[in-house]
Amino acid sequence: MATTKLVYILLILFTFTVSPAISTAPEHCDSGFDNPCINKAKALPLKIVAIVAILTTSLIGVTSPLFSRYISFLRPDGNGFMIVKCFSSGIILGTGFMHVLPDSFEMLSSKCLSDNPWHKFPFAGFVAMMSGLVTLAIDSITTSLYTGKNSVGPVPDEKYGIDQEKAIHMVGHNHSHGHGVVLATKDDGQLLRYQVIAMVLEVGILFHSVVIGLSLGATNDSCTIKGLIIALCFHHLFEGIGLGGCILQADFTNVKKFLMAFFFTGTTPCGIFLGIALSSIYRDNSPTALITIGLLNACSAGMLIYMALVDLLATEFMGSMLQGSIKLQIKCFTAALLGCAVMSVVAVWA
Repeated sequence: MATTKLVYILLILFTFTVSPAISTAPEHCDSGFDNPCINKAKALPLKIVAIVAILTTSLIGVTSPLFSRYISFLRPDGNGFMIVKCFSSGIILGTGFMHVLPDSFEMLSSKCLSDNPWHKFPFAGFVAMMSGLVTLAIDSITTSLYTGKNSVGPVPDEKYGIDQEKAIHMVGHNHSHGHGVVLATKDDGQLLRYQVIAMVLEVGILFHSVVIGLSLGATNDSCTIKGLIIALCFHHLFEGIGLGGCILQADFTNVKKFLMAFFFTGTTPCGIFLGIALSSIYRDNSPTALITIGLLNACSAGMLIYMALVDLLATEFMGSMLQGSIKLQIKCFTAALLGCAVMSVVAVWA
């Protein structure tokens, strides 16, 4: 969460530093264009419907994997769960490529922004690239810290008068690093990895959810809201399944599971409430809004794309379960491709 606060602070500071460029933007961008669909009285009930609908579908999506232990087809160690998880990973990948990143490019290349610097440099691509690299660093460092905190240091072989191979056998298939034995099992290491993946993925999704909620709550375009409700419900349902699967594999305590599910479920509705509160002063096409939301979208896109490709799909496809079955690999690849295809179709409306 400290990372989220840091990024928000940097974005606020960055927005203030570019204020000279904002002031030179076209005047009509601050007042908005004439649009027959803009009706605050009609938009407010639709926003309330959106809050209830997104809250419900998000809750169903993120909690359904947590109860999959009671469904034989969706057991965490079964093929069905793996296929569903790959489909959900495809949903997250499609979200990054087909929704968040294009929105960022569109906003940061808007005619409402001054030519210098916004039309002279691809800020959306640059921020997404840096976001992916920073996510990699956070992923790696967090894994190292967790591993170090939950393992015992190396024990010299000479102390016990036994060779390393026998020592590994005695402690029960433990990892060995350097010239000693580390008392941390493969299962422990894999569990720690799943926990880091779940937490980093949650941060990336929360970024995206805040931006979605704020944009939806602030707009008074009733025509746009109607299309967004169905698209976002579908999107949050399957994104929740992907996150819920990661939470389940991480084997957190029940309290942590509840908190992670709660934050995912409530972030977008809270963003909508905040957007409603700011709707009187917020303008979709104002330079300040375009820059802030555009940069947040780019940051979110980099995180989601990295997590979907590296921590979700690559981890599963290179794991022992899929490597042991070409048939299952084909099924999972098809499921991931279907998830991407679904989000590509949804991109028509949202």
